Amino acid sequence: MTIVCPAKINLTLEVLDRRADGYHGIRSVMVPLELADELTIESSSQFVFRCSDQQIETENNLAVRAARAVAPQLPVALTLEKRVPMQAGLGGGSSDAAAILLAAMRGAFGKIDGVDWVAVARKLGSDVPFFLVESGALVEATGERVTAIGALPAWHVLIVKPPSAVSTAAAYAQLDATPRPSRPRSSSVSLEMVEAIQRGDFTRARTLLSNDFNDVIAGAVHEVAQALDALARAGATRPLLSGSGSAVFALEESADAIAEIEARLDLPREFTRIPTAFRRSGTWRA
Repeated sequence: MTIVCPAKINLTLEVLDRRADGYHGIRSVMVPLELADELTIESSSQFVFRCSDQQIETENNLAVRAARAVAPQLPVALTLEKRVPMQAGLGGGSSDAAAILLAAMRGAFGKIDGVDWVAVARKLGSDVPFFLVESGALVEATGERVTAIGALPAWHVLIVKPPSAVSTAAAYAQLDATPRPSRPRSSSVSLEMVEAIQRGDFTRARTLLSNDFNDVIAGAVHEVAQALDALARAGATRPLLSGSGSAVFALEESADAIAEIEARLDLPREFTRIPTAFRRSGTWRA
């Protein structure tokens, strides 16, 4: 079984108060992308994990942890073709883990009864439940409350990954030290974004792009600020950080518009550029 493991971007990300358990509540609209890892699962005499990126350690890999969570006694060979940049806020590792869970639901590891898949996903990581819906979604609580948006419009994205990483824990610590407005659900930008996407209203959606981490991380990481500024100078409207970074993106209606921005982009070669688009899964029909 070979599974596509899409990256994601956050079109909105509202960070709510820190809870008693130490986690922050969020409201975020996330969408999957055509940019994706590829995971192959094969039968084997013993557990094997192979990855195209030699820097990835077996024990720390989320796909490996997911496989051991759902089928600890089953010897399988996992082969991961890694294409989604790591430590970028694009959810690559979480998507790989979700791919294992989706495969398990579809019988790749035999019959498995009595599993709370969302609970397993949440234990693996806060972004993992999102990838189980295989479409865009409104994500709330600490990531486990996921409401699918449905069919996505055919919009395009240019991702720029700076040559730097951002610690999620450090990003939240910086955000906690910054005064922020309250985030009542009744006036949530994320709920407005859901409506704009469902209506296919690109102009409205682009005006709603927002991320509470954007200014904080741009102020702390020079390469992120550099990438955002370069996208703006190249013609991108409201370029934005994804997750807690370090990847940033521009959103456009067409591949031609993305190509024009990429052609005008003035950044050093170590800034990775990835043109892609919303992933429109067959699970959801317009």
